[in-house]
Amino acid sequence: MIRLFLALFALLTLTSPAVAQDLAVLEQRAEDVASVFHGEAAYTDVFTPEFVAAVSQQQFEALKEQLAVQMGPFVGLEGVEPGSAPGSGQISLRFERALVGGPMQLEDTAPYRVAGLLLNDIAPVNDEGLSLEERLQALPGETSILFARLEGSEVLASHNAARQFAIGSTFKLYVLSALSQSIARGERQWSDVVALTERSFPSGQLQDWPQGSPLTLHTLAAAMISISDNTSTDQLIALLGRDAVEAELRASGHSDPAATLPFLTTRELFLLKLGADEGLEAYRAASAEQRRAMLAALQDSDLDMADVQRVFAGGPRFIDIEWFASAEDIARVYARLAEDQVAREILAINLGMDRARFDAWDYAGYKGGSEPGVLNFSWFLRDGTGDYWVLAMSWNDAAAAVSEMQFLGLAQAALTETRAR
Repeated sequence: MIRLFLALFALLTLTSPAVAQDLAVLEQRAEDVASVFHGEAAYTDVFTPEFVAAVSQQQFEALKEQLAVQMGPFVGLEGVEPGSAPGSGQISLRFERALVGGPMQLEDTAPYRVAGLLLNDIAPVNDEGLSLEERLQALPGETSILFARLEGSEVLASHNAARQFAIGSTFKLYVLSALSQSIARGERQWSDVVALTERSFPSGQLQDWPQGSPLTLHTLAAAMISISDNTSTDQLIALLGRDAVEAELRASGHSDPAATLPFLTTRELFLLKLGADEGLEAYRAASAEQRRAMLAALQDSDLDMADVQRVFAGGPRFIDIEWFASAEDIARVYARLAEDQVAREILAINLGMDRARFDAWDYAGYKGGSEPGVLNFSWFLRDGTGDYWVLAMSWNDAAAAVSEMQFLGLAQAALTETRAR
């Protein structure tokens, strides 16, 4: 919850290089992987014991089912291309609605079983010849996209770009921007050390750190953006003050600040959504000042991780209570961050997909967010001429969970198809 984490299968890294095998062996093992997907080959016959120990057959079957739900039934092997290293290749598997592929590595001795597999490349199959915007509109629920130069002189794709969407952890861009502006005013420095006093719930790691742990503002910001650490986020909001983050929301040019006020901490959102429906309906209907009083009443409340998992296991829950922005709003906050080199470096730590996808760009940064029924991907890009771009995409569905893999495939399509127009 409140993070974007996309991983389809584990890649087991070999400790020694594989010896050369001919193409026929690589092709046969790719066929064997397809046979496992079809249920025609034994999992333990195709993959090495080390891979099976890292990714159990039960985990594999669950992931295989997830792929089928989100990408349609498995069709078969699309192909395999040899890689530059011995025993390596790029496999492509065909599902009804997408090609799913990535690197595959064979073991270095006979019988040359599969020792590594990472499925991290999703290409939607566009048999109908639909445009990117049309494919987004065909998804259930509501979607938006903006792919444009930051200063607006060129738009590659646009759909519902001015409309407000729930954005999950992408709201953390506003916390980063508030911190960046505070540092620019000379109030703080990236190297300032603060004691950890807040505690939220995953995503992240700092919820398990000792209270009082000394952390620099740079460390807190890097954790907040790169691993979407919720405790780091709440610590920065506590340090800056809710009022300062709300002021930055307005200063960035957000088109409808009222939808996001009062500006929630992650812990407050968890506590709100753990409560009864009646409480959430009351919060929804309350004025901003009434909401602030309701949040203050939550401060001494507590819950454990089992409660959090239970709350978000049942699908979308009041997705109109969280943080909101349009794609155009996200472009505006990226424009605020463009002048801060340290903030740009932090945004570039985790790009949300394979870095090779951004080889055509001089710079790439990223923040995304999710909860059941909510997805947002937002990239901040710079081309070879020094011009900045934004690619911001949202998908909201109050009735059902949304597919990260399917949406990621459309994001990958945006990066390739639109530049070719």
